[in-house]
Amino acid sequence: MREFVKNELSGWKKWEILWLVTACLIIVGLSVYWGDNLMGIISATTGVACVVCTNKGKLSAYIFGVVNCVLYAIISYKAALYGETMLNAIYYVPMQFVGFYIWNKNMNEETKEVNKRHMNNLHRVILLICIIIVTYVYGVLLRDLGDAMPFVDSFTTVSSVIAMIISVKMFAEQWAVWIVVDIFSVIMWVNNYRNGGTDVATLIMWCVYLINAIIGFIRWEKQSN
Repeated sequence: MREFVKNELSGWKKWEILWLVTACLIIVGLSVYWGDNLMGIISATTGVACVVCTNKGKLSAYIFGVVNCVLYAIISYKAALYGETMLNAIYYVPMQFVGFYIWNKNMNEETKEVNKRHMNNLHRVILLICIIIVTYVYGVLLRDLGDAMPFVDSFTTVSSVIAMIISVKMFAEQWAVWIVVDIFSVIMWVNNYRNGGTDVATLIMWCVYLINAIIGFIRWEKQSN
């Protein structure tokens, strides 16, 4: 355990630590100001810690991820976003353990970060086609279930499933997918807030996710090359 903590704390640059602390403080501060509940604040904070640590290539990302996924599933269910609910409860939670196991086998001994790599062009085309087809099919299902935003919810769900898989496999392309997912997720939660929702922390969380995904895209592209 001591060695694990030591490895997780090593290699951080000052601006990376500042980004993590600032993002968490912004979420907590604004969420308290707008009267969000404790569950939303904890979910958002652990979610930010998860994506920042994923960006950094640290195993602790999956520990924060378990807490975030459980709480976010509950929040999404209350907001009638059933695609997000199923995604987190049925898929994301077990994938945190899978990701931890695989990343632990592929850590760089020098940097104490996970190794990073690229997909080939054929796999990128297959990735795009799968997202389009499955998004439509799942969107029809969610519409019939009474989802508040069926096709947006479907897109974020399907893309997140695929992005999680390529994240676990350590592909840099995950960040391009996450950027698009985060944009649509921000739109989805803005719409929820305009319709009377109170999950401000969750909305801010997705805004932070978007910024982090852009940083992750630049960082992983550079390091995987």
